Amino acid sequence: MRNLNFESELQKIKLKENQHIEYKSSFNDSVIETLVAFANSKGGKVLVGVNDDGQPNTNFKYGKETFQKWLNEIKVKTQPSIIPDLEIIDYKNRQVVELSIQEFPIKPISFKGRYYKRVKNANHQLSVLEIADLSMQSLQVSWDSYPATNISSEDIDLKKADKFIQKVNTIGRFKLDGSAIESLEKLRLISNGKITNAAYLLFSKTDIPFNVHLGRFKTPSFIIDDKMLRGSLFEVVEETMNYLIAQIKVAFEITGKVTQRTEIFEYPLPALRELVLNALIHRDYLSPIDVQIKVFDKKITFFNPGKLFGDLTVEDFKSNNYQAYARNKLLSEAFYLTGDIEKYGSGFKRILNELKQYPTMQLECKEVPNGFLVELSYTKQKTTFSKKIIDKVTHKVTDKVTDKVTDKVTDNLSENQLQIMRMMRQNAYISTKELADKVKISQRKVKENIGKLKEKGLVKRIGPAKGGNWEILKV
Repeated sequence: MRNLNFESELQKIKLKENQHIEYKSSFNDSVIETLVAFANSKGGKVLVGVNDDGQPNTNFKYGKETFQKWLNEIKVKTQPSIIPDLEIIDYKNRQVVELSIQEFPIKPISFKGRYYKRVKNANHQLSVLEIADLSMQSLQVSWDSYPATNISSEDIDLKKADKFIQKVNTIGRFKLDGSAIESLEKLRLISNGKITNAAYLLFSKTDIPFNVHLGRFKTPSFIIDDKMLRGSLFEVVEETMNYLIAQIKVAFEITGKVTQRTEIFEYPLPALRELVLNALIHRDYLSPIDVQIKVFDKKITFFNPGKLFGDLTVEDFKSNNYQAYARNKLLSEAFYLTGDIEKYGSGFKRILNELKQYPTMQLECKEVPNGFLVELSYTKQKTTFSKKIIDKVTHKVTDKVTDKVTDKVTDNLSENQLQIMRMMRQNAYISTKELADKVKISQRKVKENIGKLKEKGLVKRIGPAKGGNWEILKV
């Protein structure tokens, strides 16, 4: 029995129930439920014999066999069985029982077939997806490391894998040699001869059954344009960025001659790319819901299925001081090796750094039903982003600049040629086949248009057909 000043103990725990403390006036099923919630979280203790106001319950009593009966009941009603530590606290002839439990190493624990987790000062019943997440966290594995159902090596596009391996070796964070299959095995994307979910998402020959739904909205109910993407992830990242760039405004800062300019996009492109990567890499692939990206006049919203992983909270993001958790470890590693992400958990910080150049832009993130929502918007306050060119609120370019740029860009160029140049600016390594697919003309027509652009001194090819890149000489 532990003797202590009960008032000082209550003061120490701030007189309130919280993420690690709960009061119960008597022992019942809700005590066991709370112990399970603590075990599935970071541990905690239940003080039995204490009223909700934090004062000892004068009617609380127990007998000789009471505590053994409690422990047996807890053991029987939990799976895997848990047995908390029990200690009697004696304060002025009043007894309070402290039941404490540490975070359980194998999760989740159930109570009568239901699963709970402690969230702030309440018990939260877990959904099926949350149960699966908690189980994989406990086993230190992720969904993307499991073998893909009904998928074999024949379903993997080795050209996509070769392109990935080449980029990994170019970035230099890891060295891969040998065949494509051997390299993927080295990265555990193929495990024991089985194609993992990660490898399927990254290199599938056919469209994967996980959509990215893009839309341009005037109002929440007035859709101007929408598009559905469902290719392999590296391709979908680029296609999504192409769509966003096509939907947002751009201003041009003239630095000398009319053809010498700096592009100023309505939103910081590195921040948009980080948000796209986050939505695709960290989404919950056990959920049937699509990633949804909506472009409005004054904001862009990003929704990805699955709430924050691990014990991360929105408050952690705002404090900019948190330990990163990867829901899909192999996907995160693949995009890290290609240089698309810098290091785990740093994406949010980089977004905030990019927004420093956009003083009226704000970022909001929150957990919503079935997922996580990020909103990038700009306020009504007027601030000059570029004093000579762009008003940060309306993003309207001065007539003088737009007239000159528009005249020079459109003179003597066809729509197909403009689109080809736009695609080359977005991706200097784009192939003629990819250009043909995006512009929706034949490869022969693409080559004819590129020849005309070269004759006009607008573009040139650097390096060979394979491994080279395009350079835009003039606009």
